[in-house]
Amino acid sequence: MQIEETALPGVMIVTPKRFGDDRGWFSETWNADAMAAAGLGLGFVQDNHSMSAAVGTLRGLHYQAPPRAQDKLVRCTAGLIFDVAVDFRRGSPTFGKWVGVELSPQNGRQLLVPKGFLHGFVTRAANTEVQYKCTDVYAPDCDGGVRWDDPEIGIVWGLSGAPVLSGKDAVAPLLRDVASPFEWVMA
Repeated sequence: MQIEETALPGVMIVTPKRFGDDRGWFSETWNADAMAAAGLGLGFVQDNHSMSAAVGTLRGLHYQAPPRAQDKLVRCTAGLIFDVAVDFRRGSPTFGKWVGVELSPQNGRQLLVPKGFLHGFVTRAANTEVQYKCTDVYAPDCDGGVRWDDPEIGIVWGLSGAPVLSGKDAVAPLLRDVASPFEWVMA
């Protein structure tokens, strides 16, 4: 596996090796031993799979607060997404900063979004499917979000019109109105 650092410490692009022949290709998208050897010993306990029918469907920016905070390993298995992580750790020198990466079945890239980061994505193709592994199960009482278009964050989503949003995402609060449950700890 190829593991690349991003501009946000802890957020990484993970690209598994592919082995192809005349039938297509095979890829090992997760290997606990290989990831532990790379210093990423994550204990995933839940897999999620979403399908978004329309181009411009935007899901995010979401987080799950402690004690049920989640690391996520995100990949796109059909279509194309622009996947985003935003530092949400109080006191972090990169608080409110974001990184975005295109994920598709063709490029095979995955985005590792650690605890303490907001996560969201926008679809750039119809019938897009996204799968991600989580280190904790979904806990509705720990669920939270920040507005996708918060000018303080300034994400450039690449939208050509209004996004398709859930009711929850349409009314999410601004970053300045949310008390982050995460605190940055200097390594």
